[in-house]
Amino acid sequence: MKTQTTLVHAGDRRKLGDYIPVSTPVYASSSFFYDTMEELADVFADRRPGETYSRMGNPSTSALEEQVATLEGTDGAFATASGMAAVHLALMASLLDRRQSIVAANVLYGGSLELLRSVLRPSGIEVRFCDFCDLDAVERAVREVRPALLITETVSNPCLRVADLDRVSEIAKANDALFLVDNTFTPLLMKPFEHGADLVIHSATKYLGGHGDVLAGLVAAPRRHHEALRQAHRCLGGNLGPFEAFLVMRGVKTLSLRMRRHCANAQMVYEALKDHPAVERILFPGDPMHPDAEAVAKLMPPGQAGGAIGVDVRGGEEGAYDFVDRLKLVATSASIGDLTTLALHPSSATHRMLSAEARADLGITDGLVRLSIGAEHIADILADLRQALEAA
Repeated sequence: MKTQTTLVHAGDRRKLGDYIPVSTPVYASSSFFYDTMEELADVFADRRPGETYSRMGNPSTSALEEQVATLEGTDGAFATASGMAAVHLALMASLLDRRQSIVAANVLYGGSLELLRSVLRPSGIEVRFCDFCDLDAVERAVREVRPALLITETVSNPCLRVADLDRVSEIAKANDALFLVDNTFTPLLMKPFEHGADLVIHSATKYLGGHGDVLAGLVAAPRRHHEALRQAHRCLGGNLGPFEAFLVMRGVKTLSLRMRRHCANAQMVYEALKDHPAVERILFPGDPMHPDAEAVAKLMPPGQAGGAIGVDVRGGEEGAYDFVDRLKLVATSASIGDLTTLALHPSSATHRMLSAEARADLGITDGLVRLSIGAEHIADILADLRQALEAA
């Protein structure tokens, strides 16, 4: 065999011995082969387990999917290239052979709103928005639209409202609609399947990955929805790469440790800022006076209300900008769930596509700053927030 040919093949096609890697390796192969065409055909036909082509499945992403299915307490999951790809996959799979209509919470992540408003609506899918914390409004919308799907977030972005998932699920089931829940803000803290969800999505870029170094998404679902999800997943092509799957899987291993720190730090930030003279309003699910305190108490563990806080800084947009610009430790970022504490002005970033009037109606004021509280020492977080608020 010539050197050129040898170099192409040397080191490849090695079979594992009698050992198992402690951590799932990065299977950076776009395709997989078998000794015979019959074996490959059997895998394609689902007559035997195996991998064929990484858009159909990859050992690294399959391991992550098993891990997140275990986390959410369901039969399986589908990994995607981003959180938005997960939203898209879940929506498309939910509408296959069903009514082309959706009832959605009126406060969602800006990208989800844009997908529903600017992509699905022009495609002929009816989308009705309403306040999911107003159960009467949800019932009216469902009665009028007769949707195939209801979609909400466990904790709304960025206003941090918490809908009663059990009651919304009852409305969905009574009207033969699926219920899709975005659990990005509250992994481990909420179990949407225990409260009637049919599908659960994550932007794994956030708390699941946890280190600000990967873009990924996941859709978790019971087996009855797998065929529709698998079909849409393979056809849409928004698959997660093996290295990204490795990073998210590594992050999930420390999720319980990190979430405890995020929650504890956020609680202390809330206590420190709730009466600060420069803060006109504070949004935090752990606030005893939170408008959805009853739902929070039912859905979330005692003393663990997540790592996100909203602060309405005195002075409107100018005051919010000045506050964010004075931060030294806290980073300005469009993400959440990192080890680093992050700050964002939603009106200028994630929800800028909404009119000023629409933002005001939803409670997204010009002075609102969303804080994602990280895992630094609480004294350092508070020192930075206080010095930035002093001149507000």
